[in-house]
Amino acid sequence: MPPYELAERLVVGVASSALFDLSDSDRVFREHGEESYRAYQQEHLDDTLQPGVAFSFIRRVLSLNDLADEGDPLVEVIVLSRNDPDTGLRVMRSVRARGLSITRAIFMQGRSPYRFMRALHMSLFLSANEGDVREAVAMGLPAGQVIGPVLQDDSDDGDLRIAFDFDGVLAGDASEQVFQTEGIEGYRAHEAAHADEPLDPGPLRDFLAAVNRIQQSEEERRRSDDTYRIRVHVSLVTARNAPAHERAVMSLKRWGLRVNDAFFLGGIDKGAIMKVLKPHIFFDDQKGHLASTSLAAPSVHVPFGQLNQVPQSGPAGATETEQDLPGV
Repeated sequence: MPPYELAERLVVGVASSALFDLSDSDRVFREHGEESYRAYQQEHLDDTLQPGVAFSFIRRVLSLNDLADEGDPLVEVIVLSRNDPDTGLRVMRSVRARGLSITRAIFMQGRSPYRFMRALHMSLFLSANEGDVREAVAMGLPAGQVIGPVLQDDSDDGDLRIAFDFDGVLAGDASEQVFQTEGIEGYRAHEAAHADEPLDPGPLRDFLAAVNRIQQSEEERRRSDDTYRIRVHVSLVTARNAPAHERAVMSLKRWGLRVNDAFFLGGIDKGAIMKVLKPHIFFDDQKGHLASTSLAAPSVHVPFGQLNQVPQSGPAGATETEQDLPGV
């Protein structure tokens, strides 16, 4: 029997800390240590974990597998966890109880499995652990830290709305560096002069490419079934405005990628837009923007580029506690 291939699928890695609310478990670990944590997880083995920040996104992206033949899914989600297999049992039982079609997982006691991302063809890794995410991004891997409270998702419409910032997320941060060194006028002049030159790809460019492939599958379904309703919707929400918007549009076009909507806000608060747009996930490279967006939509910080360089208090800026937490 040939091996199961991942290369042409949308593969998402998710830490249990992003998928579920592990605040109670982590509190036990912080206050009482690993043995108490193990006992707590065993005692609560059949207590289903509550949804975390990324739960709604994961549930909805998995639902798109109804576009494919059985046994040949478009989307694969794999749990990547610092738990050992014993303490990870509660996570997988919660996955099953919540009706998520996740059957693959990597459990590595006290160590982050993100370094297996390339081997698994992952175009995205989500975690609540800032240290793990920063280390992954520093290695050139597409990762993001989920931010903010868990928001209720009571709709069963099957839609999936994804929103991206542009610079430092879909594109590199070269233009942002110009802004930081030359100010707004120098930035505008630079972007106008280079409007026809695509920017280098950023950490989530390939993730958007994989989402676009699913959108193509939807278009094919609609051509054969005129009752089919398009479910995946992608938006660009960026602080760029005219004339700098042209380079963003041109870069997407040269990469062979597309978005359904674009918001060129020029400094307008993104949180106000999220309240209306209601994406199931939003990616931005600046935590300042996410402070407001996370109140309206599940938000992800992508710590890419010079703006996200921080003093090192441990590997990639992680604290000792963050590095050692098993429940991620």
